[in-house]
Amino acid sequence: MSEVLPQVEAYCVKCKVKRPMQNAQPTFTTTGTPGTRGVCPVCGTNLFRMGVTTAHAGLEKPVPQPRKLKPRSSQNGKGAGPQKRSGKLVIVESPSKAKTIGKYLGRDYQVKASIGHVRDLLKSQLSVDVAHDFAPKYRVPNNKKEVVKELIAAAAKAEEVFLATDPDREGEAIAWHLMEAAQIPEALAHRVAFDEITPGAIKAAFAHPRDIDMRLVNAQQARRILDRLVGYQISPLLWEKVRGGLSAGRVQSAAVRLVIEREREIQAFKAVEYWSLEAELAKLETRKASPRPFFVAKLSKVRGADADLKNEADAQAIVTALNDAAYIVLKVKKSERRRNPSAPFTTSTLQQEASRKLGFGTRKTMVVAQQLYEGIELEGEGTVGLITYMRTDSTNVAKVAQDEARALIAEKYGAEFVPPTPPVYKTRSKSAQEAHEAVRPTSARREPLAIKSQLAKDQFRLYDLVWKRFIASQMEAALFDVTAVDVGASREWRLNKDVRTVSLDAQHENPPYLFRANGSIIKFMGFLQVYE
Repeated sequence: MSEVLPQVEAYCVKCKVKRPMQNAQPTFTTTGTPGTRGVCPVCGTNLFRMGVTTAHAGLEKPVPQPRKLKPRSSQNGKGAGPQKRSGKLVIVESPSKAKTIGKYLGRDYQVKASIGHVRDLLKSQLSVDVAHDFAPKYRVPNNKKEVVKELIAAAAKAEEVFLATDPDREGEAIAWHLMEAAQIPEALAHRVAFDEITPGAIKAAFAHPRDIDMRLVNAQQARRILDRLVGYQISPLLWEKVRGGLSAGRVQSAAVRLVIEREREIQAFKAVEYWSLEAELAKLETRKASPRPFFVAKLSKVRGADADLKNEADAQAIVTALNDAAYIVLKVKKSERRRNPSAPFTTSTLQQEASRKLGFGTRKTMVVAQQLYEGIELEGEGTVGLITYMRTDSTNVAKVAQDEARALIAEKYGAEFVPPTPPVYKTRSKSAQEAHEAVRPTSARREPLAIKSQLAKDQFRLYDLVWKRFIASQMEAALFDVTAVDVGASREWRLNKDVRTVSLDAQHENPPYLFRANGSIIKFMGFLQVYE
C-alpha cells in the first residue's frame, strides 16, 4: 500500500493560487509519468502535480499502451473489403511549397498542402484538462474540414504517406496532427525533413525518412498548452479594459512586464548635465596652405584628472584658459586592428538587420523569407528555394556550403580573401537548440544581381542581405592601421620662430590640458570587399 503524501502543493486554476493538496495520492499517467492527484481544500477543484515523490516507490509503473487506430469505414458503406493502396502521397504546409517539391519528385508522388495546422484547441473553452495530466482537447476547425476530408481520401488510397512539414517543433507537431486528423496508419507514415528546398536536399531527405519525433511534438504541445493556461482568462480582461482582439499569452505577458520595468527605469532616471570639448587641430606650417587638413581631438584630462565638465561655466572657463594656447603632439601610438566578420544570420539577427537596413518589420521579414525559402521561379532552373530554413537559432554552416563559398571568394575577390581554415561561429545563447543551419543562400554562386530581374523588389533586397552576410562570414578579417595621438595644450608654452623646434617648461610631460585623437585607415579590405 502506497504512502499518503502530506503537504503536496499544486496550482488551482479556480482559486488562481497554489494550494496544499487534500487527499494527495501518488499515481502514474497512462504514458508512465509520475504525478500526484488531490483536491483543493478551499474550492474542491481536482489538482494534479507532475513529479516523482518518495511515495511512488511502492507503485508499479504502467506499461505505455500503443495508440489504437480508428476503424475506417468502406467507401461504399456496404461492408466491402479494404481497397488496394497504390502511389505515394506527400503532405506539406503551403501550396507554393507543394508546387516546388512536386516538380522535384516527379509523377510518382502526389503532393498536397495542409495550409498550416489542421487541428487546434477549441476556442469556446479552455480545452486543457488540468485534472488529468493537462490533456489537450483538439478539434478540426470549420475552415479546415474540407482540407482534412481531401487528405483522408488521398491517404486512404496511398501506399506510402510522407509528411514533409517544416523541420522544427511546429512542423513536427503539424505532421503528428496530420496523422491523427487524416487517419494515417503509423506503418505507412514517413517523416521527412530538410533545411533547404533544392533537388539535392529533397532527394536526400526522401532517401532517409524517419519516424515522428514525439519529443518535439510534446515540446510544441507544452508551449501551446502554456499559452492557453496563461492567456485564456487574461485576454478577455484586455478586451474589456484595453481593446478587442488583444491576446495575453506566454510571450505577451512577459513582454508587457519587461516594458513596464523599463518604463519605470526611464521615469526614475535623473538627467545629469555634462559637457565635452573638442579642438580642430592642423599642422603648423610657415607657408600658408588653403585649406589645410585638420583632425579633431577631444579633451581627455585637465591637470592630470579625467575631464569632468558638469556645466557650461566649467566648459567656458577651459575655453578661456586655452585662448592663445600652444598645442604640441606629445605621443603617437600606431597599431594594427582586426575586424572580424559577423556570423551568418539566425532568425533574430536577420530580423534586426532587415529592420535596420531595409526598414522591414518582423512580420514582413518572415513573409518574404518564407517566399525565398519555398521557391522562386528562375529562368533555366525552374522553381528553386533560394535560402535555407529561416527559423533557426544556429550559426552552423554545412561543409559543402562553406567549400562552395570559399571557391567563389577565391575566384571573385582573390585567394588572399580566403581564410586558411573555414571559420566556426558559436551561438551566444546557452539555450540555443542548434537544430538547423544558419540562414544562408542555398547556393553561393546564385549571386543577387544575376537574378535581380526575376525577383520582386523586397525579395531581392532581403536575398541580397542574406547572400552578402553569408559570403562575408566566410572571408578574411579586415585590417586597419590605427593611430592614437596625445596632444598637450598650454598658454605657457612658446613656439620658436623656427616651428620645427619648441621650447617647453619642466612640466611638459604632464600638460595642464591633454587632448586625444584616434584615427584609422583600411590596410586590407577583407570581408568589407563584399559591401563595396
